[in-house]
Amino acid sequence: MKKTAQKTNRHMLRRFASYYKPHRVLFYTDLACAFVVALCDLFYPMIAKSIINDYVPNQNLRMLLIWSAVLLGIYILKAGLNYFIQYWGHIVGVRIQGDMRRDMFRHMQKLPFSYFDETKTGTIMSRMINDLMDISELAHHGPEDLFLSVIMLVGSFIMLARINLWLTCIIFAVIPFIVLFAVLLRKELQATFRKTREEVAEVNAYVETAIAGIRVSKAYTTAEYENQKFDQANERFKEARGLAYRAMGKFFSGMGLFQDLLYLIVLVAGGLFFFYGWIDTGEFAAYLLYISMFLKPIQRLVNIFEQIQNGMTGFTRFCEVMDEAEESEPENPVPIQTLQGNIRFDHVGFRYKNSDEADAGSRVIHDMTLQIDKGRTVALVGPSGAGKTTLCHLIPRFYELNEGAITIDGIDIRRMSRYDLRRNIGMVAQDVFLFNGTIRQNIAYGKLDATDEEIIEAAKKANIHEYIMTMEQGYDTQVGERGVKLSGGQKQRISIARVFLKNPAILILDEATSALDNATEMLIQESLEELSRGRTCIVVAHRLSTIKNADEIVVLTRDGVVERGTHEELLANHALYESLYQYQFRS
Repeated sequence: MKKTAQKTNRHMLRRFASYYKPHRVLFYTDLACAFVVALCDLFYPMIAKSIINDYVPNQNLRMLLIWSAVLLGIYILKAGLNYFIQYWGHIVGVRIQGDMRRDMFRHMQKLPFSYFDETKTGTIMSRMINDLMDISELAHHGPEDLFLSVIMLVGSFIMLARINLWLTCIIFAVIPFIVLFAVLLRKELQATFRKTREEVAEVNAYVETAIAGIRVSKAYTTAEYENQKFDQANERFKEARGLAYRAMGKFFSGMGLFQDLLYLIVLVAGGLFFFYGWIDTGEFAAYLLYISMFLKPIQRLVNIFEQIQNGMTGFTRFCEVMDEAEESEPENPVPIQTLQGNIRFDHVGFRYKNSDEADAGSRVIHDMTLQIDKGRTVALVGPSGAGKTTLCHLIPRFYELNEGAITIDGIDIRRMSRYDLRRNIGMVAQDVFLFNGTIRQNIAYGKLDATDEEIIEAAKKANIHEYIMTMEQGYDTQVGERGVKLSGGQKQRISIARVFLKNPAILILDEATSALDNATEMLIQESLEELSRGRTCIVVAHRLSTIKNADEIVVLTRDGVVERGTHEELLANHALYESLYQYQFRS
């Protein structure tokens, strides 16, 4: 178990170090500047020793002034190098942070729907923003401070040993105890910092959800209830942070005690060595100066310990996201340009990831076989939970099948690249998502290189162009976050314009008009009929009046396809479809 943990830690360090590679020139320059600063610090006590032992007692004014000028030059050099370290060193950290955020964002674009089903948006945001901010600080200060500390400790030991080896050994004998103390507290610090990170993510997730649902909470006057839920999450964060600071309190107070004891040992042991004549005045003064430098790297390590814990905890959480399996792609995908739209479901079975495989009742779709010919409009109807929407999500491979196969034009969709498959499929859902931007940008999402003429033509086909032209800024009107400045019908028509622009071979309409009023639904229905013409169209609908003209209606239950035919044929069967239809129009 211990070897496995060590192997994991080494792997994490190598992974972290790999992000320095693109910026290695700047990073090594930063370390070189830090090295020169450390040498300057090590040089100063030796000059002080010579001044005290030689130049002042012997009244050597010339050498006193020369070495004073040398010290002034060293200080000016240090100031310039410290500026470089502070500025460009932080730039290295920022660039590494940016690279990690870029990699995480690109990786998330390739993650399956199941990951986002199970992970809160606020948690993802916390990992991408908060965690990576701490990693940025660690990326700059961590290697630099460790490097400086090693240089100062080794350099101090060499310089001190030149003055008196035995006194140096006495002082350095304390170091193993300092290291042991830090190692013993490391696990507690790591656990508390990880818990703090998790609670921060929970608070962020709750805030994101609460803001997104602010209209609902206001409508239902549940502000007090929302405040209570937030307070609970906030209290858990405060408790976790308190535990982290308690562990830090032990660490900092313990390390402070060791530093004070070390200084006391220097004064007592150095005083005794001076008393017995084993060191002189200048050596004792140099010794005290070197001990100050010796304590500096220890103090630096103490100060960055919280940063190291924060940064490595954040990097661990970053790696957890990066290690999530991406959507799989075939090794040698079948090259696809334009699909015709012949869709076949062959004994398809599906259950969601968190379902119990042993529980047959958890299966959303079981042994589904269905043929949809190209250019036909097929409507899927049936009770809730029958798997209609899930079936639509399986066609573009948003989820992976557990059993059977789906083929389009005779090709198993698992043999196609997801890109080729999805660019041949257009979707209009009930819950329309618009990006925070202009109407033009949202329509152009269907074809990013579309011309203004193509965008306008798509808007006309979606019956939204005339409305857009009544707005002061026309196509450059901002829609607001999630399209909040537009009505449901306007958002729906923009999403339809997107699909017109995409011009796919297969169209999926998932409850596209169920959230709209009857008048708006009639207007949009015209656009949808225009959009469906000449394409393979799959329509999911609860309002049976909207699918009466479909080429075929398929009635689904948890047992699979129970009926299929035209509207008139299904009514004539006097079975489930007729009962659903009669129930909707019972008045």
